[in-house]
Amino acid sequence: MDGLLRLTAPDEPLPDWRTRVSPVTAAEANGDPAKECPVPATDLRKIWVRYLGFDRRAHDGYVIMHHTLAEPIQRAFGRLYRWRFPIMAMPPMVVEDRSVMTLGYECRFVAGTTRWSQHSYGLAIDVNPRQNPMLRGDYLDPPNSRTWLARERYWPGMMHEDGAVPAFTAEGFYWGGRWKTLLDYMHFSTNDR
Repeated sequence: MDGLLRLTAPDEPLPDWRTRVSPVTAAEANGDPAKECPVPATDLRKIWVRYLGFDRRAHDGYVIMHHTLAEPIQRAFGRLYRWRFPIMAMPPMVVEDRSVMTLGYECRFVAGTTRWSQHSYGLAIDVNPRQNPMLRGDYLDPPNSRTWLARERYWPGMMHEDGAVPAFTAEGFYWGGRWKTLLDYMHFSTNDR
């Protein structure tokens, strides 16, 4: 999907999609159990999903989200998998550059403020940050993603309104690629923040 036209059948059928949900410990959620974050680990869940990697192979990974979003996240990733939309990396994969990771919960402030990010509540997810950067004025995050600002292109892993975005918006998420004061193509949240 996402703007790529397939003229031949895929090389191989996809392995069956699978998912499961497990609890999250304070150490997994915050790294430091003494860190005071706005949501306790008991409100979070590790949502395991099978995803298609950029290597065209099936992998199992997870995102941590608020427990109320487990089923919507499962359905969204189920759609992405059936559509063969690639995800560059998800935990527990270990990578040198975290800017390639699809992540949900992260106990942190909004950049440049002392206001909690929606990620700190488990209410937001960033999908393929490198292929879907955030741009505010001349500030680019991640910094090595300028190539993917050419949004008229439909390269693997890019989020587009007429492509993979509906996997999340159909589940009640808002997309940061529609914002006016900044563009955050990676970001989906439940409250449009």
